[in-house]
Amino acid sequence: MTEKIRKPRQNFTADQRHEYAKLMVIENYSNQQVMDISGAGYTAVARWKEQYLAEQKGSFIEGKTALNPDKRRIQELEKALSESKLDVALLKKATAFFIRDNPALK
Repeated sequence: MTEKIRKPRQNFTADQRHEYAKLMVIENYSNQQVMDISGAGYTAVARWKEQYLAEQKGSFIEGKTALNPDKRRIQELEKALSESKLDVALLKKATAFFIRDNPALK
């Protein structure tokens, strides 16, 4: 029985994935050409292209980091805003708790 040897996993930055996807969509490179250039597998390259096209239409894929730097910044700001909202809600609850238990503040 032959053993399958996996090639080491490569990590690509969002900027790299964006450039490779742009090559496929704008420059009409084939998936195979981008696979040869980048060393990535077929499914990764296909996902990058799909995500790039979705972002061009204005939609985000849930749980994925945006490829476009501007859209990535929007995602980061939305995440920071949601964390701030959670902090505010927690502080409101804590304040109400301390006011309730301290008779001098009533």
